[in-house]
Amino acid sequence: MKNYFDLTGRVAVVTGASTGLGLQMAKAFASQGANLVLLARRMNLLEENAKDIEEMFGVEVLPYSCDITDTEKVKAAVKATMERFGRVDILVNNAGTGAVANAEDITDEQFKHEMDIDLFGTFICAREFGKEMIKAGFGRIINIASMYGLVGNMICGSSPYHAAKGGVVNLTRALAAEWGKHGITVNSICPGYFYTDLTTATLDSDYFQNLAKQNIPLGRYGKSGELDTCALFLASPDSTYVNGQNIAVDGGYTCV
Repeated sequence: MKNYFDLTGRVAVVTGASTGLGLQMAKAFASQGANLVLLARRMNLLEENAKDIEEMFGVEVLPYSCDITDTEKVKAAVKATMERFGRVDILVNNAGTGAVANAEDITDEQFKHEMDIDLFGTFICAREFGKEMIKAGFGRIINIASMYGLVGNMICGSSPYHAAKGGVVNLTRALAAEWGKHGITVNSICPGYFYTDLTTATLDSDYFQNLAKQNIPLGRYGKSGELDTCALFLASPDSTYVNGQNIAVDGGYTCV
C-alpha cells in the first residue's frame, strides 16, 4: 500500500519551531522521513528539539537561530540549509505573534510589529527559500495563517493580528498564482484555537470552555497532533493539484 505522506529524503524548513504548533509539525514531518531545518530565535530550545527529533525518528536536523524579519539572517539560513542538505522541498511559515488590545488602544508600534512578523516575515522567508525552489522546479510552501485571517471576532480585540493573517491568506493566493508554473504549490492552514503549553490554562478556563460549546460545532478546542495531517497532506509530493487554498482547521468555527 502506498504511503502518500512519505517524505523520505525531503528537506522541510519550519519557522517558529522552538515550541508549540511549529514543533509539532516538525515532528510530524520527521515521522515520515523528512530531514529538518528548525528556525527560531532561541537556539537553546532548537538544539534540544533537534537532539530529541534525531533520536526519536533517525533523521537529520539542522537547528538555526534566525529572526525572520531580518532579510540578511533569512538569507544566511537559506545558505546554511543548502550547504547542509543541498535542497529545500518544504517551507512552513509558522513563526508569529499576537497583539491583544482594543483597536482604539493599539499603538502604531504594536500594529507595525505584528505586520513585520506575521506578514512581512512570512513573505521574506517565502521569497528567499522560494528562490531555491524555483531553481529546483519543485516546492511546497505552507503558510500558517489563522481562522482570524478569514473572519473577525467578538472575544478579544486583536485587529493587527486579523489584518496580518488576512494578508497571509491573500499572499498565499498571490504566490500560488505566480509560482505554480515553477512546480511550487503555496497553501495556507488557518488554525482555530489549539492547546499548547502557552494556551492550555486559558482554554481550560470556564469562559473559554463555554465559548467552545457555543461557537465550535465540535464543541472543543484543537488537540496536539490535529494539525499534523493537514500539514502532511499539503507537504506531500503527491499533493500536486492543491494550490492557493486556505484550509481552516478549526473544528467548524468559521462555518457557522
